[in-house]
Amino acid sequence: MRSGVRFFILMVLLNPAGFCRGGNEDYTDNSIRRNFWERETLTNSFWGLNDQLSDKGIEIDFGITNVYQVNIKGGLSTHNHKGRHVGRYDMKLSADFEKLLGIEGGSFFIHGWGGWPDEEGIDGLSVGSYFSTNAVSVGNREMDIVECFYEEPFFSNNLTLTAGKLDFTGIFDSSEYADDECAQFLNVSLVDDPAIPFPQQGLGVVLTCNLTDSLYIMGGVTDAQADRRKTGFRTTFHNEDYFFYILETGITTQLDSAKGFLQGTYRAGLWNDPRPKANSDSIENYQDDVGFYLSCDQMLAKENTDSKDSQGLGAFFRYGYANSKRNDITNFWSFGFQYQGLLEGRDDDVLGAGFAQGIFSNKAYLTYFDDYESVLEVYYNAKIIPWLAVSPSIQYITNPSGAKGVDDAIVFGIRVQMNF
Repeated sequence: MRSGVRFFILMVLLNPAGFCRGGNEDYTDNSIRRNFWERETLTNSFWGLNDQLSDKGIEIDFGITNVYQVNIKGGLSTHNHKGRHVGRYDMKLSADFEKLLGIEGGSFFIHGWGGWPDEEGIDGLSVGSYFSTNAVSVGNREMDIVECFYEEPFFSNNLTLTAGKLDFTGIFDSSEYADDECAQFLNVSLVDDPAIPFPQQGLGVVLTCNLTDSLYIMGGVTDAQADRRKTGFRTTFHNEDYFFYILETGITTQLDSAKGFLQGTYRAGLWNDPRPKANSDSIENYQDDVGFYLSCDQMLAKENTDSKDSQGLGAFFRYGYANSKRNDITNFWSFGFQYQGLLEGRDDDVLGAGFAQGIFSNKAYLTYFDDYESVLEVYYNAKIIPWLAVSPSIQYITNPSGAKGVDDAIVFGIRVQMNF
């Protein structure tokens, strides 16, 4: 972690009053002490600044996620300590242009992150997994602006244009229960579909059309050679004209139940990647890679009648197909469950369990001894206090990278997430 971030966190924890306006609050008062542990964020919305800015249409979020993992059985090694600890911070700013500039429905969003240390997790030297066991890891980076875009609806909000530096993994094939590595599953295969060759965050455009209240269609195009560490203009406008195209349609459902509507979303998508590429065994590259995917998430049971209360049981499913000549993973599926508020008095805690399996290309049999790699992950996200969550996690990886002579691995991890 950079020294400036270390100093900032240390000073807030040791002397939170010193960062308040004027530093005159008396933290010996019991009500103030209690407020410190009950507030939604550690700094109480940046000492009230966020509350003032939100009235003007600006919101700022800052969070730090630390993950410690150890391979306790199988894999490549159980003794290598490198990459066991990985950290990341995320800083987000959103602006409501209707409040700021009078542009109806217009909004702006920017997201930057940084990470530590140099190692990008335990996979390469300890587990040997094809799927990364830690989706939080971004390597040793001070700050990368990974999202920066403008969004505006048209035609009575039925059509929405989003343009700028975009993260397509957060827009297409999303999931209510398996899409956030900082709060849900840690394994990459339970965050995104690895059969979809999403480029890194880069310049792109997405157009979303709401055909009815429950039916939508959206299409996007982005730089297929994007590098999230850069602005994207060089690879978009000066390198080869390779653009990743994707089209998705979906329907949202509301199933009846005794506790109210059960929300769900069902999606289907097609994608095209024109970059020349091939599976690991091939000596010839092929262009125009095409594939498709299906996914859904559905709430199955609710605990309360309040429509804003998310306590209850939900489930998700994903399937993806990619061409075996051009990709190492040709078929992929995952499914799982999430239960919020399972334990009495722990309404914000979340228990999640998921299974994922990727089938290796039958044309890459020299690289992959086994036909598949599969992952089973179980996590419990415990909200210790509103601004601090601790999530123990255990993963069982079968046939890591389909490699010969590598035993199934068991990975234990713990994630600590703080919102400032």
